Amino acid sequence: MIGCAGIAWRRMLPAIAANPDTRLAAIASRDAAKARVFTDRFGGEPVAGYGTLLERDDIDAVYVPLPALLHAEWIERSLRAGKHVLSEKPLAPTYASAAELVALAEARGLVLLESFMFLCHSQHTRVRELVGDGVIGELRSLTAEFAFPSKGFDDIRWKPDVGGGALTDIGVYPVRTALLHLGPNVDVVGATLDVDPERAVDTAGAALVVAPNGTSGHLTWGMRHSYRSRYALWGSDGRISVQWAYTPPPTHQPVIRIERQDHVEELTLPAEDQFARVVAAFVARVRHGEPSGLEGESVLRQAQLVDRVRESALTRSGRPPREPIGSA
Repeated sequence: MIGCAGIAWRRMLPAIAANPDTRLAAIASRDAAKARVFTDRFGGEPVAGYGTLLERDDIDAVYVPLPALLHAEWIERSLRAGKHVLSEKPLAPTYASAAELVALAEARGLVLLESFMFLCHSQHTRVRELVGDGVIGELRSLTAEFAFPSKGFDDIRWKPDVGGGALTDIGVYPVRTALLHLGPNVDVVGATLDVDPERAVDTAGAALVVAPNGTSGHLTWGMRHSYRSRYALWGSDGRISVQWAYTPPPTHQPVIRIERQDHVEELTLPAEDQFARVVAAFVARVRHGEPSGLEGESVLRQAQLVDRVRESALTRSGRPPREPIGSA
């Protein structure tokens, strides 16, 4: 692991440690003492310096949970060192830089996955099956919402120098939901970003997207709201909603609500750990080449849509194009 992040401590390292097909060899930090705190709990050897870790011959793959603006550099360096990479989102702040990383991984025959854990949770597969079976008729529109209260100005999302902001940390969840259910050719027809002028980060946003067949999606996100993590699909004969879509704890039993004119039904699914499923998907991709939806073209389409949201928001606000707002 390169970097000692909170998400790693809370969720990803327990999943890595529990997977029988992985062995945690080393954890690198700029501060050797901090790395030792992590290895004392999860195992492996503490390493001072990210580059030092990449020089080791006993490491097949690295997990990168660094601040967002450091992802692209250390993903590239890891790939050039011959390591497979599982990175926290986003791979890079723009589509162009993400495309370079994907191309580099493919050229070197290495696996590069973006740890978008919610996509590995089976509740979304079940929703797609229900829609495919015609439970709500023809899909007409989608709404997706993800927001939570501010965690204070010390939170990394409020720091522009390391890629703070809501769009690429929070807004990507509704964006990826649109790709999942409306298809890869969905496009942005309008967007807005709420930028905090003092902190120079975007704190919220909304986008209207549309698929080639006219099916629309309304996406909203933010980091100064009451908590909401859900999406709904509205069809010609009914509606399906997922109430805890993006951050369910491993003990949570997901509930899918189906509403039709004369019938309301709730399906309760088994609890599962979506972080454990990400780790398993990474192992399967490295060992057997099994696709996961966390690599290649799907990641690049997501990056394209994020760029389109920025462009649309900048056009609407009348600000001239500049560096990406909140590329975190």
